[in-house]
Amino acid sequence: MIFLVKKLLSFWMFPPGVFILLLLFLSYRLRKDRLSYFLSISLALSLYLLSTEPVKDLLLTPLERSYPVPEKVEADAIVVLGGGSYSTGILKEDSMKRVLAAFVLHKRTNLPLILSGGSAVGNLPEADIMKSFLVELGIDKRKIITDVQSRDTEQNAKMIKEICEKMGYKKVVLVTSAYHMKRAVKEFQREGLEVVPYPTDFKRDLKYNFFSFMPKMGVLYDSYKAIREYVALLFYDLSLP
Repeated sequence: MIFLVKKLLSFWMFPPGVFILLLLFLSYRLRKDRLSYFLSISLALSLYLLSTEPVKDLLLTPLERSYPVPEKVEADAIVVLGGGSYSTGILKEDSMKRVLAAFVLHKRTNLPLILSGGSAVGNLPEADIMKSFLVELGIDKRKIITDVQSRDTEQNAKMIKEICEKMGYKKVVLVTSAYHMKRAVKEFQREGLEVVPYPTDFKRDLKYNFFSFMPKMGVLYDSYKAIREYVALLFYDLSLP
């Protein structure tokens, strides 16, 4: 019982739970002002829903179901798209999972690796960070090609096309997070590249319990990633001639 109470308190004492409670308190204080009351309640409800696992999964499912993980892979190279790194030279969660998936795939196929990811101002290029990590894991650096200029998915596709043309690669395995795969495939196909989607970093839970309905910051961040991806897909479709 004590554990349950401590667990429940932890959900509501820290973000996003504490912000939901503050918005509810604000809505109570502003209840005479209908507009302010409605906005406060709406924000509290939206923040709560986006912070729960079932709603997060509802957002992610259409994205993550776009492509299954292939059992067999036939291609000329493995392409890994960066998913972010810290200024300290450490890969963020999405990048780490993508690199580890590519590592396992490389060990299985011995295909060369193309790492794609530039840098923010003053930071190390993400592709170089991924390369260092893979070399430490025992991958021959001669098997690794880096693109350190790309800063978004569109640039990833353009730079990878140039590398493939130079190396004579016709077909590549595309490794990225499952929620990002749908847009990545579109961008690569627009450049005329033949890709085998190899999604990783799945973020859905799908099995729920009481705590699944408690607000969590990590869940809110995953919901944000899904919403951002839908917006990016919309802009992609609008940019088509």
